[in-house]
Amino acid sequence: MTGLSTSLSWSEIALRVALTVAVSVLIGYNRSEHGKAAGMCTTLLVCLAASVAMIDVNLLLPTAGRSADSFVMNDLMRLPLGILTGVGFIGAGAILRRDNIVVGVTTAATLWLVTVIGLCLGGGQIVIGLIATVLGIFALWVLKSFENRLRQEHNARLVVTVDVNGPSESDLRHRLKAAGLSISGTHAILQSADRLQEFSFHVVRVCRREDTGTPQAIAALAWEPGIVKLEWGEFR
Repeated sequence: MTGLSTSLSWSEIALRVALTVAVSVLIGYNRSEHGKAAGMCTTLLVCLAASVAMIDVNLLLPTAGRSADSFVMNDLMRLPLGILTGVGFIGAGAILRRDNIVVGVTTAATLWLVTVIGLCLGGGQIVIGLIATVLGIFALWVLKSFENRLRQEHNARLVVTVDVNGPSESDLRHRLKAAGLSISGTHAILQSADRLQEFSFHVVRVCRREDTGTPQAIAALAWEPGIVKLEWGEFR
């Protein structure tokens, strides 16, 4: 069971299908655990489709090529290639853009990986398929956990409305820089009727992914004299 063979027993088919189910459920558990739409069910179906396609290629190998009196060439590798193309569309559908945030990239890559694993297992490349599974699990669990602990740049938007007694734009910029926030853009609106000013800052915050709370400096700024309204929104 190291590759394609013209003879395939039912025990070999059962082993390949069983490994496909076990591997896809294991990897799909990670996606379900993180609340992704493409969880265990989707991962199992994609991986199983790829595996069965390769098993079918194995069974059809005796009919490959062209007979002496035929004009038709049976190219069996079109079947797994079609599976890979189809999964590319599924992966594209799993990627979503919400404002400045792009989500679903890891899920799409996971679907692509389980497809290749299914092709390996269905084609009898058991060792390669299992190695790819171990590496995939390492990436989804170990590397993802390590990545979440890294300090990363996150974009945020701060909107501050002040009255005549409130801080000026230069004061606000100084406080943001003192808090470790980099300013990438500023927009100011003067409301002459109410004598209010609204300042909108696009800032970059460097922190861990797990640090989702409002920065202490921003929370303290809301209680400053002259601050009428403060809004903070972070994009991850």
